Amino acid sequence: MKGKILAMLLTAALVGMLAAGCSSGGSEAAEEDKTETQTEEQEGATAENQEDDGKADEPAEQKKVFVTPEWVQSVIDGKEVESDNYMILEVSWGAVEESPTYKDGHLPGAVHVDTSSVESEPYWNLSEPEVVEKGMLDVGVTKDKTVILYGIDVSEVCRVAYAYLWAGVEDVKVLNGGLDAWKKAGYKLEKDMVEPTPAKEFGTTVPAHPEYWLSMEDAKEKLEKDDNFKLVSIRSREEFEGKTSGYSYIDTAGEPKGAVWGHAGSDPYHMEEYLHEDGTYITYDEMIKLWSDCDFTADNELSFYCGTGWRATIPWLLCYEGGMEGMTLYDGGWYQWQLDGGNPVQVGDPAGDSCEYTTVDKLPKDKAAK
Repeated sequence: MKGKILAMLLTAALVGMLAAGCSSGGSEAAEEDKTETQTEEQEGATAENQEDDGKADEPAEQKKVFVTPEWVQSVIDGKEVESDNYMILEVSWGAVEESPTYKDGHLPGAVHVDTSSVESEPYWNLSEPEVVEKGMLDVGVTKDKTVILYGIDVSEVCRVAYAYLWAGVEDVKVLNGGLDAWKKAGYKLEKDMVEPTPAKEFGTTVPAHPEYWLSMEDAKEKLEKDDNFKLVSIRSREEFEGKTSGYSYIDTAGEPKGAVWGHAGSDPYHMEEYLHEDGTYITYDEMIKLWSDCDFTADNELSFYCGTGWRATIPWLLCYEGGMEGMTLYDGGWYQWQLDGGNPVQVGDPAGDSCEYTTVDKLPKDKAAK
């Protein structure tokens, strides 16, 4: 299974990073001042909203996705409105026995969730709605729960967060900085296995938000007919210019004709440009600044994609949190695009003079990552 190969390679790389004491972004440096400022702001906001009974008088903004360890601990401690109806999920590929970290220590009460519960072959797009719904119900996720996700890989976690929002979960949170941030904050971990309590009813029809997802066919049509539409590649520069496919199981390299680059990281397994040095995600405003040299703006209709649908969920979630509307995920990415020999492609920098325009069936077959 191609998805298994990718996830196994990614997990091996991440375990090595974790053992070396690296952050999720692969950097050893921590932005201590920034972290302290974020903590102080969170603590101040929490203090301002406390009632006499110790709980906040208003829930966190439902579009607030990325949350601090301090906020998650306050939920666990019963100090937030969300404390009455929340769950914590550790995200990684495979069954809980295959998790690289769960048995060594997980957040209190955390249940493990497999990324394969939301995606499947042949393209590793989101699974059929009934399959995604069953995967959520199996671990107890319903539309009205506050679902807090974390892990050691930023793309895995955001992949599941996006899928849950698409499905209809109303309040999805991502622990900013992941397991590493939780440990740095000094909060406790548990080692006992937490068995999920399955739910019977999700609470709405899945997907509640089909408009968040874009098919390959619709992406092709929009590229041909809509000048305001921008298909944004969230891939490394080498992938974008067709120097490598980025994956050992994809032989051809390039991008859909008309795609524009939206920054990413050094390879398919890193997203340095969307992360601070301490492994936390950049903000929406910082992302807009990152795009200042790109061939699109926030005023365009944006659809993000990558190789197989993981990395592209990060800017999508930042847009969601920032209040942007109309953005989508072209889920199939380069993997699905290159499986159709007639699809139009570009190889090289479209802003330069050496970009080649051709079709998938004419691409060389020697661009798999070594």
